[in-house]
Amino acid sequence: MTTRDRAPTLAGVEPVVTCEHLTRRFGDRTAVDDVSFSVAPGETYGLLGPNGAGKTTTIKLICGLLAADGGTVTVAGHPQSPTRTDAKALVGYVPQDVALYPDLSARENLRFFGRLFHLRGKALAARVDEVLDLVGLADRGDDRVEAYSGGMARRLNIAAGLLNEPTLLVLDEPTVGVDPQSRHAILESVNRFGRSGMAVIYTTHYMEEAQRLCDRIGIMDGGRLVAEGTHRELVSLVAERDRVVLSGRGDLGPLRDLVAGLEGVAADAVLAVQLRRRDELFDAVFAHRIAELRVAELGRADALLLLFHPPPTLQRQAQRPLQHLVRNRNIGVR
Repeated sequence: MTTRDRAPTLAGVEPVVTCEHLTRRFGDRTAVDDVSFSVAPGETYGLLGPNGAGKTTTIKLICGLLAADGGTVTVAGHPQSPTRTDAKALVGYVPQDVALYPDLSARENLRFFGRLFHLRGKALAARVDEVLDLVGLADRGDDRVEAYSGGMARRLNIAAGLLNEPTLLVLDEPTVGVDPQSRHAILESVNRFGRSGMAVIYTTHYMEEAQRLCDRIGIMDGGRLVAEGTHRELVSLVAERDRVVLSGRGDLGPLRDLVAGLEGVAADAVLAVQLRRRDELFDAVFAHRIAELRVAELGRADALLLLFHPPPTLQRQAQRPLQHLVRNRNIGVR
């Protein structure tokens, strides 16, 4: 598995897509709030964040499927909006939902969508064969989509987004609900697109995917772009600290006050602790009569999301009893 930590140099290179102060509201709710970023040729840019962060709305603005309430999007110098066909013609959009006709074969689906891009005759047939090969479905092109696995259907969904040879490819969580083998095939395909010089925007809520695929990552939460950089730059935001989430029964107030006073420890209201020296934390825990206590140890990749109002599922990862963590130290927990 390859980590892409180096972003392409933007100096002297015209970005393929530029978003400036993008804003979109739905009634009283602001789904996208003053978002700005750009993507260079050959760069894979990840939009990472929990569900409801504003990722899908942002890419619909980039693809010209929604009108912005404020700000601008340009694609290869062309202003983007729902009425601009010149900018839309440069974009390949792969939606989160599979948008295919199940009673048609893969090849028939691609021919249909290719005609929408004004492809005809030998040029259409050649492009259909090319994109089937790109996503690893060349040997299944004549099978009906209804016979495909979920992962194969998602790969064909990507093939449809490549038919117009886009300057910018936008993928909205393309690995949702697929098996590990298909997921690997999808990620390998996306890696090749970036290496070919295509600009790619990839939305996900899996830090592992963003680390593997993306040259730069923008983290969204509450409609805002709260952090941006390479994977290494984002990891540096949590410096040398690990995050440990403690939960339990009993009076945790005195324990919270105690650990907050330890050197190198930051504790919040729910006793989510960031620390450099775990031994001091555990020693403080052992000094108190806690009826039950559980610890979630999270790696730095997950800690990036925990910085920005994470979904509860992340806080439940890797939970195990504190007794197990310290059993080899011969220290009892009451």
